[in-house]
Amino acid sequence: MKPHRIRHQFLLEPGLSEKLDNLSRDPSTTKSAVVAKAVEAFIERRGENELDRRYGVRLDRLSRDVGHVRRDAEMILESLALFIRFSITLHAHTPAPDRATQAIAQERFDKFVEQVGRQIASGKKSLGEANGGGREG
Repeated sequence: MKPHRIRHQFLLEPGLSEKLDNLSRDPSTTKSAVVAKAVEAFIERRGENELDRRYGVRLDRLSRDVGHVRRDAEMILESLALFIRFSITLHAHTPAPDRATQAIAQERFDKFVEQVGRQIASGKKSLGEANGGGREG
């Protein structure tokens, strides 16, 4: 049993009618099938545009926000990695902190903050990328 179909009548410009004739010359294709596919594709495209119009701005904003979160997380991870390295390599056993020790600690902290800024600005990663790259001196 053939599926139920509804007859439509419409007019086409001569050039468009000729293109439709050319498309339907293949014995396995009918004008009705070509027109039905064209109408279906047109309607689907309009639906996609409606989705873009409704949700596109929100999705763009969410993408930007995720990018900012990723950037911030990378900055935190970079800071932590450098802090651990500085702490391990620069930490010297000292007695109870006095003013001179506190001054050295402040100087080291300032250098740490500078290094974090340089690393982030240069794009270098202390922990390396997923491709196996390591820290660069």
